[in-house]
Formats: sequence, structure tokens, C-alpha cells
Amino acid sequence: MNETMRDYFIYLFDKELNKYAVEIEMFVEPEEINIDSLNVNNWYKEVIVDHINRRKISKQKIKILMRGLRNSIKEHKFNYYQRGISLISDYDYDLLEKLLINLEELFGEIIPTSITRSVGSRHKSSGFKNIQSSYELFETITHEHRMYSLENSYSKEDLEDWEKRIQRNLGDVPVEFTCELKYDGASISLIYVNGKLLNAVTRGDGIQGDVVTPNIKTIKSVPAQLKGDYPIQLDIRGEIIFPLEEFAKMNQERIEAGEDPYMNPRNTASGSLKLKDSSEVAKRPLECLVYGMAGNLEIKTQFEFLEKARSWGFKVPTVAKLCKSTEEVMQFVDYWDSHRHSMPFETDGVVVKVNSIQQQEELGYTAKSPRWAMAYKFQAEQATTILDKITYQVGRTGAITPVANLEPVLLAGTTVKRASLHNADQIAKLDVREGDTVFVEKGGEIIPKIVGVDFTKRPADSKPTEYITHCPECGTELIRKEGEAQHFCPNDTGCPTQITGRIQHFISRKAMDIEGMGSETVELLFKEGLIANYADLYTLTKEQVVPLERMAEKSAENLVNGVAASKAIPFERVLFALGIRYVGETVAKKLAKAYKNIDALMAASKEELVTVDEIGDRIAESVISFFSEPTNLEIVNRLKSYGLQFSLSEAQLENQTDKLKGQTFVVSGVFETLSRDELKKLIEDNGGKVASSISSKTSFVVAGDNMGPSKKTKAESLGVPIISEQEFLQKLEA
Repeated sequence: MNETMRDYFIYLFDKELNKYAVEIEMFVEPEEINIDSLNVNNWYKEVIVDHINRRKISKQKIKILMRGLRNSIKEHKFNYYQRGISLISDYDYDLLEKLLINLEELFGEIIPTSITRSVGSRHKSSGFKNIQSSYELFETITHEHRMYSLENSYSKEDLEDWEKRIQRNLGDVPVEFTCELKYDGASISLIYVNGKLLNAVTRGDGIQGDVVTPNIKTIKSVPAQLKGDYPIQLDIRGEIIFPLEEFAKMNQERIEAGEDPYMNPRNTASGSLKLKDSSEVAKRPLECLVYGMAGNLEIKTQFEFLEKARSWGFKVPTVAKLCKSTEEVMQFVDYWDSHRHSMPFETDGVVVKVNSIQQQEELGYTAKSPRWAMAYKFQAEQATTILDKITYQVGRTGAITPVANLEPVLLAGTTVKRASLHNADQIAKLDVREGDTVFVEKGGEIIPKIVGVDFTKRPADSKPTEYITHCPECGTELIRKEGEAQHFCPNDTGCPTQITGRIQHFISRKAMDIEGMGSETVELLFKEGLIANYADLYTLTKEQVVPLERMAEKSAENLVNGVAASKAIPFERVLFALGIRYVGETVAKKLAKAYKNIDALMAASKEELVTVDEIGDRIAESVISFFSEPTNLEIVNRLKSYGLQFSLSEAQLENQTDKLKGQTFVVSGVFETLSRDELKKLIEDNGGKVASSISSKTSFVVAGDNMGPSKKTKAESLGVPIISEQEFLQKLEA
């Protein structure tokens, strides 16, 4: 059990204990627990017993706690399965269930009818790999082909701008678009080998997902065996949806049986994929609607793929149209915006894709989305509620974010209590005030936002919102730089929230991934004066940590060991962990690859930095600013002395050269020896830069078969050399 889980486990323990065991010692002589008689055989029990011993918790309290936990878990299961809502996170549910299971085993109260022994646990894979239990069900695997998210648009102008970007990248060539309805369900990747379904994997975070093959096999529209001229290997992308008529019918049956209805089709479909019992999934009339594929197939267009997928046995909606312009696309959008409720399933927009697969490959991907696809979203769902109070959060970079604290309101199947107000300009633009009745929108956003005010309901004594002038954490006067939307607290070395925020970022999973430490532990270490920055983590000793609140000897040892183990984290993640503004995961990888070590990066000028792929003026200035600060240089030098990785490893440097340094390549067409991605990697591994469009800065165009004629014309007009795949390989060899 890592430190984050341990701290949170104890927090839940105390929270539930206070909830169910109030004042019991006033009426009953408290019976002490003989700690030595308890069979401690796992981490959970060790933490429980240690906490009982520290707080001198009586047997009476433990028994009431177990009774209360059974009722709580039963209620949460009812909400999830019967009502289709979650009033508690999966993580909290998992730990409550762990707490009850281990208490029952410790105190010999293993009741066969206990909620912890019943079949069909609410458990869903929570993403916390440290939860070790027989209840862990779904294996998490990495997608062979990443599942990207789509860029969203909400206007014709957005689509027109997108089309212009496409034309700039492809040149003056005809572009067709395939329009499909955007299904509102749960994304799935279906892996077929020799026509047989091998695996079904949820989207997850796009990089990896959960294997839910047994549950997917119960869905009739997912063929177990393909038919026709299917390829040997196939990665099909689809959406698991709950048909509206069937959903309404099922809910009516539940109401007639005296049960609460499920909340909405989307949440119910998504939750169904994580049910432990596949026979329960089979009772739900789920459908799989196919919309895409991954990998190289002998298919020329998206429209052809839809027809092929239908012939292989997949369910592919016939509502798709081939369009030759954004005018035609908007006609399709406008029609379905008013007719979408006639569809048998929920849809929240239209997905527009470049029809040509070759052009899709030419356009490629950003870090998050395909450049060749755009989701046009229908008007988002809204709700009205009262804005109780505006509070302000301080981020690790000092950015101030105003937050609207709302009267709870149901929106898109979830209860919303908070919404972002973004910045002072947004507050002024909306003229939003405390006490206002506001319109809250979720739509495609994860975080709800306020989009308007119902001025007819504004209280008579309402006063305009005055944006704060000083930091709510340290009292420093805020600044707002020219061109910046947000206010900032400039006290980056003295503002407690900024300091702990940077350390929390440093230890996070995608950065240094320090086992045995979480946000609460960082706050505690900072409060006790043991750390003032993330370099101080590497001087901590077990003796310093053990005396802290809720810190057992084993936990302290795990924390110190976790810090030591993080020294093996590779350079690009260390660079990301430093918390340089605008340097996210992708940028950190680009910089690490370009400069190989921290010293070369620190010595780079702005002019040199902007030559790196995807590094612009803003990022370059931020990097230079970070390393010009004496405090940051001192911390980096300390981290170096502690043994952190500040250069690429030998394995990473293998086969990498500077042969193509300073040269920019555009790759176009279809190649014989290498795939397009392999060719691009080869360029980057040898110090070159890959661009998506030809300009006067392009050094070479590597051309394969079917190179776009407009690109050829543009290269020739600019005098950019066009070389073949073999000529490029010979150039590299030389």
C-alpha cells in the first residue's frame, strides 16, 4: 500500500468511525481490543491494527462501524446498479469495501450474507494498481494503436478554419469529408485475429484501457467470427450504446417493480462494461456501433471502410454522408441537429472526417487529436442553479482560478456542485455575482462551466463581484501581465500552496511517480518544516518521518525507499517533473530528445530552442526564464548531486545521431521499405525535424508513391529538393 492510499485509507476509517460510533462509551463500558490476538496478514490489516492501537478504539466502536459500513456499501450498490448514479468515487468505494472485508476477518464476523460476500460487486477498475485484492477483475493493457480524442467545434466558422488548415497542409487538392453521427456511449477497441474476436478493450486514458472481453462477447452486434474478405489482423473502433427504446422499457419495468430507474443510457452502458458478472451484462440490450479502424488496411477511404465493416458483420449505422465542402457538411449538421431525437440512440453531434485514408495519414495527429477529424457538437445540455459563493484557487504556477460554488444540480447524469469561472474577464463578461441564478453547461467539457445569468431572478440587493487583489493563501498582491488572462501570485518561493503544488506535481505518477507519498503527505512534510522544495525530498530519513502523524515505521520506510527508487526515472520525465511552465509531457520529451542532457538545454538560446519541433516563443521564453532563476539552478544542481537522471540513457541514445541536425523534412506519399511513422522516427532519431507542410524552411521532401501534386508543385516553386525513400536512406548512410 503506497503512502497516498495509506493516508486516505486512515482518513476514510476515521470518517466512517465518527459517523457510526458516536458517544458509544457513554453508555457501555468500552472493551479494549487485544491487538496481539488479531491475525494480521496484509497491509490493510496492518494499518487498521496500528490505527486501533494508536487511537485506543474499543470493540463496541468497531462493531458499530462494521454495521454502518454494511449499510453504506449496500446503499452505494443500490445507487450504482439500480439508479445508475455514483455518489462516491470508485476509489472510495474500493477502500470502504476493503475496510469492511478486513475488519470482518480480523474480528471473526465473516457473515455469509454480508454485502462483501455477495456476487456482483460494484467494483470497477479504479486505475490504482496498488489495490491488491481478489476483487481486482479487469486487466489493464496498452493499446497497440492509441485511441485519440476528437477536437470539438461548435460553429460553422470552426469547421471552415479546420478546412483551411487541412488545405494548407495538403495543398491545393480536392478534399472530401465523411459525416457520421457522434454516438454518445462508451468507446471500445475490438481486436480480431483471423476473423475471431481476441480482445475488447475500453478506451481508458487513450494509452491504455481495461480488458472487458467477456462482457463484450454478450453483445449480439459484436460478431464473434467475421465473414467475407476480412484482414488477418483488425483493430476496430466502436461505441457501446444503450438503445433509447430498450432503455425506457427497462426503466419502466423497474418503476413498476418499485425500483428506481437508471439515470441515463450513456452512464448505464459504460457501467455495464465493468460489471463483474457477464450474465448480468447479457440481460442488458447493449449495441455496438462501429465507426473506425486503426492500423494500415488496404482501404482507400473512410466511406469504403464503413461499407466493408458492414460486410464483415459489424453494425454500422447507414446515417453517413459523403460531402465535398463545409457547406454540405453544415447541411448534414443542421438536419440532424433537429432530427437527432428520431434516432434509436443518443447522439450529441456529428463527426466530420477527411474521407481519403492517404490524406488522413498525410495530416497525422497532434498530441491529443487526429488533424483529419472534427466533432461538431450540438447545443450542450444546460441546467440552472444558485451561485452561493465565489472562491479562489492558487495553482502551482501561481495562477489564480475563480470557482463558483453552486447549489447542487443534476446535469448530464451527474451532480454538479462547482463550476469554473476561468478568470476576471469571464466574470466581468457574464456579470456573474454571488446569489445569482446561473446557467451551467457541461456538454463536451469535463469541468462544468457557467455560461450565463438569469438576470430576471437577480436579488435586489445584489452587488457586482470584485475580483480579489491579494493571494488568498499568502496575502501577496496579485499581478496580471500584459496579454495574460489570469491573475498571478508572484510569491513563488513563499506562497505555501505554490510550493506544495510544485512538489505534488514532482511526485505525481506521470512525473517522478514516488511510491509511498501523496498530496496529504507532502502537505504534512511541508507543515512540519521537513521540506521546502522537491530537492529536500532526497534528504529525508526514516527517523525524521516516523514521528509524524499517521506515520508508522513501515510507512516511513516505504516513503524513503520510494524517493530513492525515483532516481531511476528517465530524463524526459525528470524534466517534466521540474514544473517549468508550458513544458508538459510532450514538450519535455521533445526537449530531452533535442538536447540529450540538462546542461545543453540550460545553455540553449531562445533562437536555438524555437528550432526544436513544436517549441514556440512562449515555451522557449519560459524555459530560459526558469533556468535563469538562481533558486531553480540551485535545486537542479542539488538533484544532480543526489543522482537523478539528467541525460538520456545509453539505450535511448543508441542509434541516435546529429546527422540531420538543422534540417527539416516533409514526408509525403506511400513508401515501400518503411512506414510513414518509421520514416519520421528515423529523421527525428538523427536530429532532423519533421514538418507537416512545405515552406521555404523545408530542407527536403521525402516522396513516395501517390505524392500530392500540389505538394510537388509547391516544392518545385520554392526550390525544395524532392528525394525518394532510397535516396533518403543513402543520404543518411553517407
